[in-house]
Parts: sequence; structure tokens; C-alpha cells
Amino acid sequence: MSLLRIVAGHQDACPVLQSVPESQWTRTDVSSEVVLKLFGEYFFSFCKMSGYDTMLRTLGGNLVEFIENLDALHSYLALSYEAMNAPSFRVERMDDGRILLHYYSDRKGLYHIVPGIIEAVAKDFFDSEVTMTILNQSEEDERTGKKEHVVFHMVQKEKVTKRKAQTRQNNSEEEILEDKEETMRRMKARYANLQLCPRKRSPWELVRSIVMLGQGNLRQSFTPSYPKTLWIEEQAFCNAFPFHIVFDSDLVVKHTGVNIQKFVPGLQTAGIRLDEYFTIVHPEVIFNIQSIKKFINSQFVLKTRREMLPEVQQNQPTLKLRGQMMWMESLNCMIYLCSPKLRSLQELEERGLHLADIAQHDTTRDLILLNQQRLAEIELSNQLERKKEELRILSRNLEIEKQKSEKLLYAMLPTHVANQLKEGKRVEAGEFKVCTILFSDVVTFTNICAACEPIQIVNMLNAMYSRFDRLTSIHNVYKVETIGDAYMVVGGVPVPTNTHAERVANFALGMRIAAREVTNPITGQPIQIRVGLHTGPVLAGVVGEKMPRYCLFGDTVNTASRMESHGVPDHIHVSPFTFSVIKDKGIFEMAERGEIEVKGKGLMRTYFLLKNLQKSDEQIMGLVDGEMCVYQEDLEEETDDLKEVSPEDMNAVLKVEEDAHKEVAENGNNHTSPPSPSSLHSDKSSSDHLIQFDITPAYDSPNDFKHLHNGHHSDGINTKFCSIL
Repeated sequence: MSLLRIVAGHQDACPVLQSVPESQWTRTDVSSEVVLKLFGEYFFSFCKMSGYDTMLRTLGGNLVEFIENLDALHSYLALSYEAMNAPSFRVERMDDGRILLHYYSDRKGLYHIVPGIIEAVAKDFFDSEVTMTILNQSEEDERTGKKEHVVFHMVQKEKVTKRKAQTRQNNSEEEILEDKEETMRRMKARYANLQLCPRKRSPWELVRSIVMLGQGNLRQSFTPSYPKTLWIEEQAFCNAFPFHIVFDSDLVVKHTGVNIQKFVPGLQTAGIRLDEYFTIVHPEVIFNIQSIKKFINSQFVLKTRREMLPEVQQNQPTLKLRGQMMWMESLNCMIYLCSPKLRSLQELEERGLHLADIAQHDTTRDLILLNQQRLAEIELSNQLERKKEELRILSRNLEIEKQKSEKLLYAMLPTHVANQLKEGKRVEAGEFKVCTILFSDVVTFTNICAACEPIQIVNMLNAMYSRFDRLTSIHNVYKVETIGDAYMVVGGVPVPTNTHAERVANFALGMRIAAREVTNPITGQPIQIRVGLHTGPVLAGVVGEKMPRYCLFGDTVNTASRMESHGVPDHIHVSPFTFSVIKDKGIFEMAERGEIEVKGKGLMRTYFLLKNLQKSDEQIMGLVDGEMCVYQEDLEEETDDLKEVSPEDMNAVLKVEEDAHKEVAENGNNHTSPPSPSSLHSDKSSSDHLIQFDITPAYDSPNDFKHLHNGHHSDGINTKFCSIL
């Protein structure tokens, strides 16, 4: 059989081979037997490197004991690797002194690996040489199907150290003395070269590491001594081994331990068969004496048949026995020395057992108690993991709620102000030398409220404010407050910018377009809004502790409110100060309204903002894909710009104020004049600016609108608007 055929039949055992197509395989002149034997040698080295070195060394004191305990090692590994399908090994000593190794496996064609593994073990662990010859190869039926059965003749040569000892007898006394001295020198040198070990070593390990007494010779030369008569009575034996079963080659039970009779009373009946009350769980073989002999080195697990138990026990979990099978050739019987297979005190209680039922010399007692402690630690660890998971979930929920709170806080306050409040710092009021403020309200809002249901008003305002809020993000202006139908924004506060007037102007144009998309719940027609703009200095700071608000103070706020209240429906009313800032940019179309009487300000020449000459309505509304309203300004402004002002803006404002003063002086009117340059830019604002501003419209009747542009006015212009800014 070629190696390619073997590999093709066992690709499932090698994931690497599954990824290589058969067309890329390379045929070599090396036989499959040689390759598999070399693989066995490498597999043994791989197991040692993987951390199984100590476990393999302790399996047996000689090669035969090592092989006989391989099945026990496989049973242990099967606890961790449930899908493992390990082979089975059995050593048979013949009368003529030959040693036969029986190999059983579900996988066919891999038996050439066995000589490679055994020879490597003999050479590494027992310093001997082994020759293995195949005597027979066959297939036998078992419970899981046909198993390959290969018989090897194993010949182990004597150790080199033993041969040296035989030749040393023929030497002279002088040569023997020289050998002893040489041995002592080597021992001293070996002791000097011993590596430091992190763990405490036993005296025997120290001696063994220095002299290595025979490297196994004493164990191999050991011959046990057996008594001529067994000095134990039958009753004492059955009590000493309370869980044991003796049965013959026909599976007829001869006698059992006292405690197994207690839980399986049917075993007391004479002449019953073992397979009537038990089934073999492991290994998966046919329940007969021949199959048991084949796997005599394996750990056998038997399970009671539920239907053969007394009625009171049929509802309890079945009893499993785990132990060793030993064949007694002279009696032609098999003895099964076993213990209950239990893992915890709970399983012990479920089966009606007690620790007293297990023999005191049986380590099952200690295993149950130790495993119970381990299970308790695992349960505690699982509880900690569950608590950690609950804490992680709570932490995630807390983070979500924290984000909601921060989002709400950032909606109420500027970001840098909110961050200072979160850190527990006091937010100082700041002076902004120049900014642009916008006020808007809904025309005839009082009449609408009187004729509509409250929910209709809420829906109308929500539809309008949602559109306005979107525009604040597009033009990067700060929304100060909304009270009723009034909407207030500011440009240049809290972050100073040179394009504050341009941003607010574009925002006002967008507001007018957005308002046409909201319908009046009474008439079904688009609503109309009034918008007023004014530019000037303000003071800004946080007011309140329970519900802190970022408020603006100063005469600029009052004047901007006057521009809105004296405005015209569906028009953007601009003060002369704002007009002077944006007129030189050449990007807006403006129209002069003329002089009007402004309550508390006297005569003022105001203007209407009509449209943006460079941007379309879609651009102003931010509806153009991949394009936003970009404002040309210096991106390298420093933080100290909070108290700086654009020279061009200030010169324009000063010029407009001077013209207003001259005009007032020439006309000789006695109305309140616009604020002087010194009042606009003084270091300390007057106390009148830090109060509740009365921004009630200046006119109470339509007859007072003698200066309205084109003679148009609003029917609801006498609506009162009171708020704290």
C-alpha cells in the first residue's frame, strides 16, 4: 500500500491535507511503512514537547508496564477530548519467553506507526533497543464495527550498562579501581553541573540525577514473591472489596462484594449471568470474555440495567461501576475490581449511596470530596462571571444613559461650557465684542392658538422647530432658546467667527424657506414668520443651577427683538448695524425699508434681506449632495479671539452709529438715540443690560405702522412676547 493511498483514506485526521488538492501531491520512492514508522518516532517527540513528558515517564518502570498502561492514559485523555478514538494495546507473555504486543484500532493501515513509537520510547526512557516483527494481521468484529488486530513480536535487547558490568568481572583489580575513580570523577562533575531547579527535589531525585542507578535495571530485575496459600477468608475478602465481581468464561457470576449486592440484589441469585444486569459502556466492545480479554488493559465502565433493579430504585439514576478486569488463568475466571463512578456528593445522594459504602482504602472517597470542592469553586467562579457580565451590562446601560444625559446637556449648553460644568468648574461670564442675533416668531400665533387644539399647536411648532434645528447645524449657529413661537439664535457666540453675520443671514433665508413647508392648522396654508437681525456686543454666561441656561445679556438682544417685533410677515428685518457688516460682502441682495419708529430706540433706518446672490435655495438648505454652505474664514483663530473683534466690523458699526447720531441731531428729534460707540464697547456693561428685557412690540395697533415697507403689516402684530433672555 502506498503512502498516498493511506493519506487519502485518513484526510479527516489531518486538516492540513484537506486544504491541499490531490493534484499537488508528490509521489516519493519511500515506502509507506518507512514514513509511518518515522512519523511514530516524531509523534513521541511531539508528545514530550507538548507537556506530556512527565506523564509518559511515570506510566511504568519498564517497557512492558509502559505499554500496559497506555490504555489508562487514553481513558484519561478521553475526558478532555471526547471525540478521541484511541487504539488499544495488550501485552501477552508466552510460555517460551516471547513477548507479543496486540494492537487494536478502528483506523486501518496505520499499524506501522506502532514500531516507531515503541522503539523511540524504549530508547529514550529505558535505554534499550527493541525489534518488532509483525506476526499476524486480521479484522475482528466488535460493537463499533470491524477493528484491525495486529500482533507484533517484540524483542528487547539488554542495556549497554548491563553488558559493561559483565565485562568488568574479567578485568583486574587495578582496572576496577581505576573505573571506580573515573566513576567518582564523573559523579562529581555531574553534581557540579546540576541546574538549579525551581521546585524542591526529593533526595531520591538528587541521587538519581547524579548516579542514575542502572537507569531501570533494578526495576527490570525485580521478581515478585507469591504465597503458597492466600491468607484471607472469603468473608473478609468480600468486605475488604465491597465492589467486585468474579465471573467465569460464560459470564456466570461466582461471587460479588457485599455493597454491590445491596444495590443490585439480583446478583445474590445463583447462576445468573453478568450481562443480564450490566452493560459495557467503555470500551465499546461486545460483552463476552474474548472481547474483554482483548482490551484487558483498558478501564472498564459497567452500567446497571434499569429494568433489572427493584421498583424503588428504577426512578433513581443508574449505578455506574469503573474498574479493572483481571484474568485468573488457573480458575478460568475474571475478577472485576471496581468502584462507583461518582463525581460529587449530589450524585452520591441521588443513587442512595453514602461515603461509608465505599471502602476506606478506595481513593474514590477522596476524589468525590476533592471534586466537590472543585465544583464549588467552579460554581463560585461562574457566579463571579455572571456578576461580571451583569456589571458589564449595567455599565453599558449606564454609558448609554450617560450619553443621553450628555446629549441633552449639550443641547442646552455649548459644548465647552457643558464640559466645564461636568468637571465641577465654575463658568465665568464672557464678553463678546461683536455677534449677530436673530429673533423670529409666527404671524397671528395667538389667533392660531385660540382656534386649534393644543396637540395641533405642538405638532405645528415641532415641525417648524425640527427644520430650524437642522439649519443650525448646516450654518453652524448657536440656538439660544425657544419660548412659545419665538426662536432665537446667535452667530459668533460661544465660538467667535468673522462670518457671524453671513451665517445668521443665510440661516434666516433658510428659515423663511423652511417655514413655507409647515402648514397653518386653521387655513391649511403655509405659515408666515417674522425675522429680525441685529449685530453688536453681548455678555454671555450660565444662569441657574437646577436647570442652567446659557443666556445672552446686553442691549444687542433688546434691539434684535425690536427688529423682529417691528418686522413684516415673510420678511427678514435687518438693523443698520447688521446691514453695514454684510453689505460690503456683495453676496446678499438688500432693500432699504426706510426710517421707522422703534420703541425705546427712536427713528432707525432699517433694511430687508431678500436673497443670497451666490447660493441657491438648495445650497442654503443643505440639500446639495456632497456640498455644504462653506464659509471662507481664517481656520487658525486662537482661543483669545473671545475678546477680540474684527476691525472691519467695528469700523462699520462705528460709522453707522456716527451717521445715526448726526441724523438725529439734524432732525432734532427727542427719541432715544442708538447706543454710542463707548456704550457698545465699554469694558463694563450697564446694569440695565443685565435684567429681564422687555421685548414687547412697540406698536399696539395697526395704525402705528406708518413706516411699514409697501404698507403691509401683520394682523396679529399686537401679540405680546415676554421672556427672560
